[in-house]
Amino acid sequence: MAGRRNLGRAQLELLRYVQERSPVTVRQVAEHLAERRGITRTTVLNVMERLREKGYLTRELIGGIYHYSPLQSRQSLLRDLVRDFVNQALGGSLEPFVAYLAEEAQLTDEELARLQQRVWELRDSAERER
Repeated sequence: MAGRRNLGRAQLELLRYVQERSPVTVRQVAEHLAERRGITRTTVLNVMERLREKGYLTRELIGGIYHYSPLQSRQSLLRDLVRDFVNQALGGSLEPFVAYLAEEAQLTDEELARLQQRVWELRDSAERER
């Protein structure tokens, strides 16, 4: 979808909150973010509407109050955000990301096992395409 790029930190934090607790009202999000970051209700409303316009959130009027929900699953959202990051920040190359994982990331045994499984799946997929 066009217009779904370049999310700022506040937008990402808000989107994560909505993903974890949907459906939510502006008031619920504002109370959470006011505690954590001192963000006002008006700012939260503006950010939520921008996210809706970008195609990340939907809203439904329930009892006279809008309730917001994500338009895609958490897994799908994260995949899209990673793709955007790789394309925009890394110029489409995964090598810097893999170098980061190898040199700096503190991965658990479980995370390493999941990554290894993904590598095997990629290898199998590539072999089938040949």
